Amino acid sequence: MKKELPKVYEPQEVEGRIYEMWEKNGCFAGHRDPDKKPFTIVMPPPNVTGQLHMGHAMDCTLQDILIRFKRMQGYAALWVPGTDHAGIATQIKVEEELRKKEGLSRHDLGREKFLERVWDWKQQYGNRIVAQQKKMGASCDWDRSRFTMDEGLSKAVRHVFVSLYKKGLIYKGSRIVNWCPHCVTALSDAEVEYQDKPGHLWHLRYPIVGEEGRYVIVATTRPETMLGDTGVAVNPNDERYKDLIGKKCLLPLVNREIPIVADEYVDMEFGTGCVKMTPAHDPNDFEVGLRCNLESIRVLDDHGVVNENGGKYQGLERYEARKAIVADLDELGLLEKIEDHQHNVGTCYRCGTDVEPIISAQWFVKMGPLAEEALRVVRDGETKFVPERFTKTYTNWMENVHDWCISRQLWWGHQIPAWTCSECGHITVSETDPTECEHCHSKHITQEEDVLDTWFSSALWPFSTLGWPDENSEDFKYFYPTDVLVTGYDIIFFWVARMIFSGCAHTGKTPFHTVFIHGLVRDDKGRKMSKSLGNGIDPLEMAEKYGADALRFNLITGNSPGNDMRFYVEKCEAMRNFANKIWNASRFVMMNLTITENQLPDTLEPEDKWILCRLGEVIGEVTENMEAYELGVASAKVYDFIWSDYCDWYIELTKARLQGEDEAAKVQAQQVLVYVLTETLKLLHPFMPFITEEIWQALPHQGDFLMLQSWPKADPAWADVKAKESMEAVMDVIRAIRARRSEMNVPPSKKAALTIITNEADIFASGEAHLKRLAWCSSVTVQKEDLTDTAGMVCDITHMAKLYMPLAELVDLAKEKARLEKDLGKKKGELKGLEGKLSNPGFLNKAPEHVVAAEKDRAEKLKVLIAKIEEQLSAMN
Repeated sequence: MKKELPKVYEPQEVEGRIYEMWEKNGCFAGHRDPDKKPFTIVMPPPNVTGQLHMGHAMDCTLQDILIRFKRMQGYAALWVPGTDHAGIATQIKVEEELRKKEGLSRHDLGREKFLERVWDWKQQYGNRIVAQQKKMGASCDWDRSRFTMDEGLSKAVRHVFVSLYKKGLIYKGSRIVNWCPHCVTALSDAEVEYQDKPGHLWHLRYPIVGEEGRYVIVATTRPETMLGDTGVAVNPNDERYKDLIGKKCLLPLVNREIPIVADEYVDMEFGTGCVKMTPAHDPNDFEVGLRCNLESIRVLDDHGVVNENGGKYQGLERYEARKAIVADLDELGLLEKIEDHQHNVGTCYRCGTDVEPIISAQWFVKMGPLAEEALRVVRDGETKFVPERFTKTYTNWMENVHDWCISRQLWWGHQIPAWTCSECGHITVSETDPTECEHCHSKHITQEEDVLDTWFSSALWPFSTLGWPDENSEDFKYFYPTDVLVTGYDIIFFWVARMIFSGCAHTGKTPFHTVFIHGLVRDDKGRKMSKSLGNGIDPLEMAEKYGADALRFNLITGNSPGNDMRFYVEKCEAMRNFANKIWNASRFVMMNLTITENQLPDTLEPEDKWILCRLGEVIGEVTENMEAYELGVASAKVYDFIWSDYCDWYIELTKARLQGEDEAAKVQAQQVLVYVLTETLKLLHPFMPFITEEIWQALPHQGDFLMLQSWPKADPAWADVKAKESMEAVMDVIRAIRARRSEMNVPPSKKAALTIITNEADIFASGEAHLKRLAWCSSVTVQKEDLTDTAGMVCDITHMAKLYMPLAELVDLAKEKARLEKDLGKKKGELKGLEGKLSNPGFLNKAPEHVVAAEKDRAEKLKVLIAKIEEQLSAMN
């Protein structure tokens, strides 16, 4: 045991050393124990390209608080860490590096060599975020760390793909997909972010074939797609166009005759009631095209450039083609009008490029059958969302979910395990690489070039990380289903929903019983942190400057489930001050320590009973809050107990015993001080693990590590409510006297006689020593009868007593009266000026509402202050 703590707490010196000690001694390991109930969290795997940002820091902190809490509660706690291969992001990163350093593209290297480069990059940089998570104090079982392209996880991916394919739930087809021309890949619906952007609505004239001078007018936000129009649709009930159904119109610029078809999809009230049909470039047009047997003509290539079907516009980038097409239509007199139009534009979640809906041959998961069970487990409460309001977000999406496009035109990722036969065209889908076509046995088979959507492998994360599909895996049998998923509301669709339906479909069980949703970390102005705004705050810089504990406590205090929070750097400083407060209090205790064992004494003083009663209350409340995922509330209660109850009050209340001559009383005070401090460190540990472990190591203790100690439990014997109320009555008197002395600027050195009028004489008589020392009283008189002569007395009232002190003993009456009269005059002058301003119609009519409100508030506060000063002067007279 250390003899003393250093004078100053240096988190930079402590945190790395403590973490290394935990790791070296296997404190994070999640062991299967038949005598314990498991508690499992799987970490949302950050991208292998990732660098710790404030969102990661909060996510990491919340999970670590929960796992440390459950570990101390006696669960076999396992927190599984890992990283995601991040298909698009990683491939882009390596391609950029290749281009900048060597002037090469991936195509120059070829697939095999390029993938070697990506794996090299992963080996070099892929664990950067892991080291950063460790600096935050993450108590993961790092020996179980997984990567979404590990051998075991890859096996799970293939198993699921083959299983779904054989059940008819995975298919390949040509459908409209979201396409990113920059990333050059298909995207799922969840990967498209919609932004409200200003645009235009171009009204175009399409001449009716055989009817000179007659047109149908169509409106579009994407004129460049008209090159691929294969029809115009009207509502069959629209009297304006009934005679045109079955006729043809001439597609301008392309001069292709296209049919006018009837379909109830068309809204008669919107626009002109005529809709151009581009089945290869619009999902709704695609469906109408299927019903009306319209041709699909794709006019944009994978890079958003007009292809060979675009006639003279071939080779133009889509927005350049738009300008040229609009100009040509205008010249031909076929541009009816242009309207300003605000509309939602789909953008790629990764790069922000406008997404292009195009028809493409892709692989899809049929979502309808999978959604049914995933909806049931949430509706039946087998999986609950915290806060509950996100249940609606989840169910709304799942009830309206579209088939999931799972193929990506990338090289980095899980290559689709499907082989096409060049002889018979049959597709062989297999968990192992086949050598021949399963249908005709030809050796001429070629594997699909595309890889699977990164979220396909992430959807299996809760069970693939535990050894599935080997259902005999001991880890899978013991730790699955997992318990809590901690994640942000922004990936409910991306990931949470997919894990739930995947778990239900492949393991027969929902993957977790609780989804604990947190919000975003915003800057101090409430804006989302981003590179473009330059308002991002590096959590590692904060941890280096203020300590990881201070950063963690900043992120958790005031945090409520599901809500965004603002990050204030100043709050990190306040939390560092809190750490210093704990450190200094612990040093004080240890400097006065002669005992070597941590146990409570047989007899207790009133202040001991009070602090133990408060400790019991806090243990109960904090435990209840933690179980309800109210981590911000729990942290605030621990903070208040340490700062106010323990440091500001209890330590002060024990000083007389610690500094007195009675050895037994000294030991008694030490025992309670150490015991309460130790239990409080346990309560604080999940939130501030480093400083609590460092202090605990210096205190008398049993066991090697605080993080492996049992969570505190309140002893029913501590619940001495009467003793607590009695002590708090004395404390109320001390507070009242201190407040009054502060108002009157009375220094602690100037003591005064105190008379207490109360029906509870015993309570205050037993607290006399505390009143004399902490309320700076020269004497204390306790009586039932009120004073008959209160002239020259200062009076205060608490809920259990009336207090009197002779004013003359506190202040020089003449000087104090002069000071108060001067202050009163000044305040009355300020109030008069304010009232003049507030009665001036010019000010009231011209000043902003919030300015007027602020001035009124200031006037009210001045009135209260003036009344208080007048009351003080009256007491003097």
